[in-house]
Amino acid sequence: MKKIQNPRFIPILLLVFLISGSCKRDKATSKDDQSLKWYKGNLHTHSYWSDGDEFPEVILDWYKSMGYQFVALSDHNILAEGEKWVEISKDSLYQKAFQNYLEKYGADWVEHKIDSGRTLVKLKTYKEYKGYAEDEGEFLIIPSEEITDSFENKPLHMNATNIQNIIEPQGGNSVLEVLQNNIDQVHKQRQETGIPIMPHVNHPNFHYAISLDDMIALNGERFFEVYNGHPMVHNMGDSIHISTEEMWDLINISYLEKEKPILYGLATDDSHHYHKKGSEWSNAGRGWVMVQADSLSAAALINAMEYGNFYASTGTLLKKLEFKNNKLSVEVMEEKGITYTITFIGCRKGQSQPEEFISIKGTKADFELADDILFVRSRITSSKLQDNPIEDILYEMAWTQPVIKIDSP
Repeated sequence: MKKIQNPRFIPILLLVFLISGSCKRDKATSKDDQSLKWYKGNLHTHSYWSDGDEFPEVILDWYKSMGYQFVALSDHNILAEGEKWVEISKDSLYQKAFQNYLEKYGADWVEHKIDSGRTLVKLKTYKEYKGYAEDEGEFLIIPSEEITDSFENKPLHMNATNIQNIIEPQGGNSVLEVLQNNIDQVHKQRQETGIPIMPHVNHPNFHYAISLDDMIALNGERFFEVYNGHPMVHNMGDSIHISTEEMWDLINISYLEKEKPILYGLATDDSHHYHKKGSEWSNAGRGWVMVQADSLSAAALINAMEYGNFYASTGTLLKKLEFKNNKLSVEVMEEKGITYTITFIGCRKGQSQPEEFISIKGTKADFELADDILFVRSRITSSKLQDNPIEDILYEMAWTQPVIKIDSP
């Protein structure tokens, strides 16, 4: 990316898109607005209901203890409904974890049996673990499904957050058709139920299954994972594949040229493994979103995210994030002994490649969009090492959402 020195700043207004179309707002919300709060959450989490290796209650208790306010348990092609039993591995690690589970939650809660030397445990349903773990106004559990599809052995995964009824993988005759068919089903359920349900494309570089062209051709997709904490998803790309962050900008250049709603970037941990920790395991706590909403409800969170009122993080937190009077302002929640670099990234009108407009070392920075700017976003990089990194993404980071201008009314 080319770095631009001394950019020219001209005030603008913000254009905000909704699922149903586009609309304007005069004032971007900020942390200073007392009617709004910041909520920390993970939208991609797995449990024993599919290929995770822990019970839902244990997972939810961990997220609560780490200061999260909402979690979506998003198991593959299943909702936590009906009766399901799991067999506990005979590995001593998992046998000990089960004993801890039994001791903590009690025999009245943990329904289990021994059958031919096998330890079988009945999983709690969404309604059961929601009733156990959820605290109104403090901690929210959102029903979710990772719609897990494929085309010619390419894994094509998409989360549906706040889903009400299971959506079976729709299939298709190409990568694009599979993705589009599943997106369309999520929107259909949203329309039929009248309940906000949010699809997002997962880890496009997982097996390099989803190309830039596939993402550009989608309709009705507002979110994708710019960061995913699974060790096999190739966030950084490789010598012949672009990173998800570069993909993000190129998608938005195309979307805006075609007058499509802008694409927002999520960070998730995609957690599967809760007993073994390290770069080869998919652990909890690597990535999350901070959403600024008026209440802790699925509808409020999804509405705020569709307005772009959130940022993605792998550890770096923001004290201020505001787009007001045509200026994008960022201030980091500073940690002692840690340094920060705030980089403003975007694209100029008429250009086909993103660029770094300016990079500032410090805890706060502003960027006013000039008339020739198509969009801008911010990436904040700290000098603090991640506790449990993957790939070569060693330092804690945060990404704000792209903002764009329109002429004054």
